[in-house]
Amino acid sequence: MKVREIVNNLSCKVLAGHNGLDREVKGVYINDLLSWVMSHGNSNNIWITVQTHPNVIAVASLLDFSCVIIPENSDIEEVTLKKADDEGIPILQTELSGYELCSVLNELGV
Repeated sequence: MKVREIVNNLSCKVLAGHNGLDREVKGVYINDLLSWVMSHGNSNNIWITVQTHPNVIAVASLLDFSCVIIPENSDIEEVTLKKADDEGIPILQTELSGYELCSVLNELGV
């Protein structure tokens, strides 16, 4: 599945990283502790987090995540969006909670 399909199925807002919407999605990781994510996340994962500072994009890039989804319509720092555009990592925003996101993504077969 591609990030673009996730966007369409979840009606997410794409806030940055539009040129990465054709990235492949192979799984989901949800956690907010950056060091934990760095040691447990896998490439081609969707990362669900409420963290919105630029280090999120550094970690997502390091691990080759497919995209970052910010739940509950949390605000995102402008510098983070700029960094996501520079790295080609989509940042998606949704009103769904982390639990709701995982439930829907599971139903989609991710």
